[in-house]
Amino acid sequence: MATTKSKKPEETTENVEESALKELFVDELKDIYWAEKHLSKALVKLAKAATSDELRTALETHKTETDNQVARLEQVFELVEEKASAKKCDAMAGLIEESEGIVEDTEDGSLTRDVGIISAAQKSEHYEIASYGTLRTLANTLGYNEAAQLLDETLAEEKKTDELLTQLAESLINPSAKNEKAK
Repeated sequence: MATTKSKKPEETTENVEESALKELFVDELKDIYWAEKHLSKALVKLAKAATSDELRTALETHKTETDNQVARLEQVFELVEEKASAKKCDAMAGLIEESEGIVEDTEDGSLTRDVGIISAAQKSEHYEIASYGTLRTLANTLGYNEAAQLLDETLAEEKKTDELLTQLAESLINPSAKNEKAK
């Protein structure tokens, strides 16, 4: 008969303010706070590099949304009685670096560049969707219902932006870029 080694039970607390889960939640908030602040700056650069007016407008609109999301995160920090502070998000830093590489590696004024920009932007959106989905769930688990509502609002915006980028790619930009010649 095999014996199973049982783990020592984790220390428990009745106070959410002292819980390891709250600590993780706050750490993840700091991560996405950094990500949003830096993405806001990157969106300006991507909008300037975009060829199509439709993509440029979508990126500029999302930049404004992102700034509002930063303010919303500051509200979440306040609701959970934590100071709004950022912790470098290695994932978003890498995604931003990748987007810069796409712009550098594609021809200025080409729709192929726009395809690359959409690809980079959607990778960032998917990271944000995963982050906000997790944060909303953790907020609910910890009993931070108002914070969960704010996080859910941002999650809905991120999903909407992702859908808009898909529509732009499929209906306009990708078909137009299909016949561009490589340099």
